[in-house]
Amino acid sequence: MIISVNWLKKFTTIDVSIDELTRLIGARLVEIEEVIDLGKKYEGVVIAKVVECQAIEGSDHLNVCKIDDGGTTQDIERDESGLVQVVCGAPNVRTGLMVAWLPPNSTVPETYGKEPFVLGSRNLRGVMSNGMLASAKELDLFDDHTGILELEDSRAAGERFADAYELNDYLLVIENKSLTHRPDTFGIIGFAREVAAIQGKQFITPKSLRGGEIEWVPRDEYAPQATPTPYVIIDNAELSRRYQAVVLDNVDAKAQSPLETQTYLARVGVRPHSAVVDVTNYLMMLTGQPLHAFDYEKLKAVNDGNVDIHVRSGRENETLVLIDGREITLSENDIVVANGETAVALAGAMGGRDTEIDENTTKVLLESATFNLYNLRNTQMRHGIFSEAITRFTKGQPAELTAPVLVEAVKLLGISAGATRVSDVADAYPAKQEASKVYAAADHMNAALGTDFSTDDIVRTLTNVEFAVSVNDKGVIAATAPYWRSDIHISEDLDEEVGRLNGFDAITPLLPKRDFRAVGPDNFDTVRAKIRRTLVRAGANEVLSYSFVHGDLLRRANQDPDDSYKIVNSISPDLQYYRQSVLPSILSLVHPNIKAGYDSFALFELNKAHAKSNGLDAAGLPHERDFLAFVVAYKKQGAGATYYEAKRYVDYLAQSLGVQLTFEPAFDDPSSANAKPFEIRRSAAIQAGDTVLGIVGEFKKSVIKSFKLSEHTAGFVIDSAELARLAADASPSYRPLSRYPGVERDVCYQVALETHYAAVFAAASEVTVDDVRIAISPLDIYHVEGTTTKNITLTFSLSPQAKTLASDEANSIIDRISQNVIAVTSARIV
Repeated sequence: MIISVNWLKKFTTIDVSIDELTRLIGARLVEIEEVIDLGKKYEGVVIAKVVECQAIEGSDHLNVCKIDDGGTTQDIERDESGLVQVVCGAPNVRTGLMVAWLPPNSTVPETYGKEPFVLGSRNLRGVMSNGMLASAKELDLFDDHTGILELEDSRAAGERFADAYELNDYLLVIENKSLTHRPDTFGIIGFAREVAAIQGKQFITPKSLRGGEIEWVPRDEYAPQATPTPYVIIDNAELSRRYQAVVLDNVDAKAQSPLETQTYLARVGVRPHSAVVDVTNYLMMLTGQPLHAFDYEKLKAVNDGNVDIHVRSGRENETLVLIDGREITLSENDIVVANGETAVALAGAMGGRDTEIDENTTKVLLESATFNLYNLRNTQMRHGIFSEAITRFTKGQPAELTAPVLVEAVKLLGISAGATRVSDVADAYPAKQEASKVYAAADHMNAALGTDFSTDDIVRTLTNVEFAVSVNDKGVIAATAPYWRSDIHISEDLDEEVGRLNGFDAITPLLPKRDFRAVGPDNFDTVRAKIRRTLVRAGANEVLSYSFVHGDLLRRANQDPDDSYKIVNSISPDLQYYRQSVLPSILSLVHPNIKAGYDSFALFELNKAHAKSNGLDAAGLPHERDFLAFVVAYKKQGAGATYYEAKRYVDYLAQSLGVQLTFEPAFDDPSSANAKPFEIRRSAAIQAGDTVLGIVGEFKKSVIKSFKLSEHTAGFVIDSAELARLAADASPSYRPLSRYPGVERDVCYQVALETHYAAVFAAASEVTVDDVRIAISPLDIYHVEGTTTKNITLTFSLSPQAKTLASDEANSIIDRISQNVIAVTSARIV
């Protein structure tokens, strides 16, 4: 956003230097990214009058002009009458025209700050030309390069161009993200109010824009045709707090607004167009309230000659062609202005092509309204519209501002475009909101801020920005915020307002008088940090992905988007939903990593997820759950099941935390978002006692296909909050590594087909040996189709703690284990 200091001065006195002003604004309102000295661009530009103009013989467009600059320019060649000779090829140059002259040695403003083009005196077609007569484009005002800029006849020859059009100005480039909660500051008047207050001055909004009792421009009772008041209705009060419209006739669509108005628009980044468009833009930049004008006859044409305005939601598969020529498909999150059943504008964003004003327009319907900021943020991102209007609407414009701005627009259009009001004003205003009082007290405010403001200081500060303030006999301050301050709700808001306007940097910093101690991390954060360290130590890589996801990601993971909370004002069309589970986000990263050349890797993420099926908490907010999601992937692998690789990480994590886990057959819970991507027949429920913590396993074929996963991919999801609770009660024991060489043996057991691997593993685990640690891991499970048995191969790793194991001692331990397996499962060794 760009703020013109000269424009601010039309509403408040600024009696500090530009450096001090920018310091005050930066400290008490908003960050200033850049200060532009606009006057330097126009140094040397002089207003002159074309006294003589004659075509150059042999040229089809060049003219030799004699101009009068009032004799103000020094060191320039003149004729006996004191006139300066300039050659000009513009089609509109003529005798008597007032122009902007760039004398020799001046820089063309369009090139200022780039590669400067410095003018001189040169011979053109045998005629000496001193400098040039400039177009609006060359003056860097706007894009018109069809001819030289024509100035008003009232201008005096020799007057400095910058002085005449108030271009001796400073432009403040504002970082406006920190003003998102302050829609009033997106207009010059609102910004001027703040500038006045931070200088300690009282500000008074111009009466015509204050609201309250509105003095409407009289309706033309003698219009050639009576025009009925437009019918306007807001179909859903949540979409718009107020919508007003009025019909104007006798509009000269070709009329141009005054040049001074055009220069003010240009310097704040708005391209001048025509009087009708310029008036709406001028008032938007002045007040922060956008306006829109429809061609009235075109508007009637889309609804069989009727005007029946509805503010409603977009409909499924409904389309609209915008002014810029794009055809968009509307969503129910969009707000549209419709005449009858036909959408004619994307509300708050851009008008439709079918009702746009052109040079033949003589009658317009002028709209002044406010729309739901959350819907418009969604519209802005989905359709990629970042206009000045939608920027302001997405900050939350007050409904009370629409009427005074509409009145000013009618007045200005009457002056600059000859418009007359021919209808009464339609006003759909479903729910007026009463201003609420906020109470404060000097002692409470000073205790919060560390200041010593008196009650009078507080009252004066708030009054300067037009709060209605009263004080009772007990010193309680009652402040009613003006309608444009939608950010004031509680007493702390008043504390901040008073502290900010007087300068937080002016508060003497003092150490707190009460004792304070740093708050240590809670158990959950401590365990999470340990989980991170453990998994990284095991070779996994932590990732951090967006909590917002696209609906397609949910469907690819077999999750129902209807169970996800949809984001109304999503920051991107690809981030529409809050995720139900962390796992799909990690699955989406597997294929890109394999494609990048990583043959094997493990990824994990600790984060939150929300699902509608989780219900609401005690405060009525969506219940959120914390999860650990993990995926291990191999581009190629042997015959072993990847399930066991994922389970190995779970076992290692549980051992490191000192938590005892068991693995039971998983069940397909249709309400569990975490379980939906897993192939239940190749997965297990992770349990601690009777509590199910999560699931570990391989993924469904449909998930593998949709995410382009390797066949050798598995993972797990664990409720990290429950895991942290278990870890808090556990006491992990430290066991040093053995100093003696270990022994490994592989044993294959043939068991009945219905015997589970877990039964074999449990039987093998029952055998313990003093001073020997026994680790058991699966090597292979093999079954021949049509047979009634299967082979389960286990690897036994023996780590002696007291001495080196002899071969017969190792064989004896393995025999004891195998005998127990045989006794429990009726297995036989093969």
